[in-house]
Amino acid sequence: MREQALQQLRDVFGYGEFRGQQADIIDQVATGGDALVLMPTGGGKSLCYQVPGLLRAGLTVVVSPLIALMEDQVATLTELGLNAAALNSTLTDDQQREIARQMRSGELEFLYMAPERLLKPRTLNFLQSLDIALFAIDEAHCVSQWGHDFRPEYLQLGQLAELFPGVPRMALTATADERTQGEIVQRLKLESAACFISGFDRPNIFYRIVPKDKPRQQLQQFLRGHKGNAGIVYCLSRKKVEDTAAWLSDQGWPALPYHAGLPPELRATHQRRFLNEEGLIMVATIAFGMGIDKSNVRFVAHLDLPKSIEAYYQETGRGGRDGLPADAWMAYGLQDVLMLNQIMANSEGDERHKRIERHKLDAMLALCEMTSCRRQALLGYFGEELAEPCGHCDNCQEPVETWDGSEPARMALSTVYRSGQRYGVGHLVDILLGRDNEKIRTAGHQHLSTYGIGKSLAENEWRSVFRQLIARALVEIDLDGFGSLRLADSCRPLLRGEETLLLRKDITRSSAPMGRTGNKAVIADADRDLWEALRARRKQLADAHGVPPYVIFPDSTLVDMLRQRPATLQDMGLVSGIGAHKLERYGADFLQVLQQSGGAEAAVEQDQQAQAHEVNALVLSGMSAEQVARQLGKPLRQVYGQLAQAIATGSLTLEQAIDIGPAQLERIQDAFLNHDGEDLPGVRTLAKELDEAVDEGVLHCIRAALVAEISG
Repeated sequence: MREQALQQLRDVFGYGEFRGQQADIIDQVATGGDALVLMPTGGGKSLCYQVPGLLRAGLTVVVSPLIALMEDQVATLTELGLNAAALNSTLTDDQQREIARQMRSGELEFLYMAPERLLKPRTLNFLQSLDIALFAIDEAHCVSQWGHDFRPEYLQLGQLAELFPGVPRMALTATADERTQGEIVQRLKLESAACFISGFDRPNIFYRIVPKDKPRQQLQQFLRGHKGNAGIVYCLSRKKVEDTAAWLSDQGWPALPYHAGLPPELRATHQRRFLNEEGLIMVATIAFGMGIDKSNVRFVAHLDLPKSIEAYYQETGRGGRDGLPADAWMAYGLQDVLMLNQIMANSEGDERHKRIERHKLDAMLALCEMTSCRRQALLGYFGEELAEPCGHCDNCQEPVETWDGSEPARMALSTVYRSGQRYGVGHLVDILLGRDNEKIRTAGHQHLSTYGIGKSLAENEWRSVFRQLIARALVEIDLDGFGSLRLADSCRPLLRGEETLLLRKDITRSSAPMGRTGNKAVIADADRDLWEALRARRKQLADAHGVPPYVIFPDSTLVDMLRQRPATLQDMGLVSGIGAHKLERYGADFLQVLQQSGGAEAAVEQDQQAQAHEVNALVLSGMSAEQVARQLGKPLRQVYGQLAQAIATGSLTLEQAIDIGPAQLERIQDAFLNHDGEDLPGVRTLAKELDEAVDEGVLHCIRAALVAEISG
């Protein structure tokens, strides 16, 4: 059976060998056994049911929670030459009847559906009349009532054991701590299933967590290392999602908002664009994620603190599913902790549930404030031991400085106590710094013995002290919704001087990722043009076939193509991820790109010329640069760049390209021409010196016109 499985892997999927426990899992299910599969995102879970589905006679039924996830998997299997379909609410009656016909005739190999549809008596009766190969329950952690992805319908999937007694069942997930694993086994009646836990480590992800200090600027600094890459930025609130997406767009980043409050059609459009276009940034709440199977997400950024390590692991795990380097970056501050506590206090649920949520948040805070290897702590939370520090997180690459914070901590704890344990961090810091304001005077806190004793530390240093005291569970946030602090019993030894406390020193570290970053780590500069040409051809084919580019080939396949440089179709068949069907369908297209002498440069240049022509035509039709950017879905900065190029080559005049008053234009031209030095100054230099705010794109256009005039 294992040899047959390997043959399917090579012929259909184009991979030379199984990874990790895949072969054992496939063997277990293909021979009729049940399985619980816990495998990190990007570890190859889908193959664990797809290969046995091909080896066993009959229809493979896959339970999936989201339509987007189903459609993505169906597209992937169809591109492999397999017959797959999804039964969901988007289909017409005729389409549903055609799928039913294919199921009866035995033509259909894989069927995806949501648990709600599967559990309908009519559906179950119909399936009982067919030959079923196996049931695969994907995202099985949705069965957990303690998880943020809980789906009540998953609780009823245990009945498949009685209704289909001879059919193997497998549950698959990337996110399940010990409690959730137990729930999956119990609820889905998998007591006799073989359990395969592949570990939680995602070695290709670089983890970095920084204290918040002008978070938008910090985010922008981080993004500079990811120009042209796709990524996700998570925010806690819908308003923050929309504000951040708008701000990023204004800064020239191609960003889209996504949250549950947007109209469904707009959400679907944004999701489709993210999947199908290269280099888009999705700014989202946690409503965005589980249905996203995009393999080449190169970064995941958090502008707010996730409420648990499970959520953090799952959200960061959406990066680097193709196995290539990805970055997980987060900026967090005390306000995040207060906000999450307030949300918990106002949430529904009994005290036990809230207590569990509180413990999960405490663990998340500890991960943020720790001074040792983050990966060791992350894996340790899931019960997995990493013997040595990973060497691939911020704390490993830039060792954290600590300082003896025992005395400042005692000052802070004393201030909490002496002010009545009824005030938040802002007021407590004001007391320590001896500030004179109405709130201090009204409460009479200028008479406290701790008033003004903390002037040796700055406000941000005191905030760091309080943040770390909360993370160490030495003080607690009162769940009254006002964010007031109270002492925890655990602080007594420190207050009495029986213990010392080492605190991490907040330093302004570079937000740019250290080590490997996105494609730059795997694509040599000399190969950059050819890489872009391969991506351009992939996008062209994806558009023609109506699928996302990564469904044609993931980035890892293009990387292997660059590494091997196949010269014939036979050679192309040896590239990782190219099976027989894809070789026949796409092999010649990519071979042509590789064989073209200077083909990459030509393809990129041709694409750039087409884009420039489109921009020029829209501007000549009367559109502003901002309108053109919105129309084409391009960053405003890119549109201005193409307009400046058109002015430089004489394709457009300055008056056609930008709308600016004559007086303002004259002032800016004078500033360029009268600047010290023999050459015209750069746009950035001039922008800093101007007394008025002018978009740098406009300055680029004006400078291009002056250069053309001077040189002409």
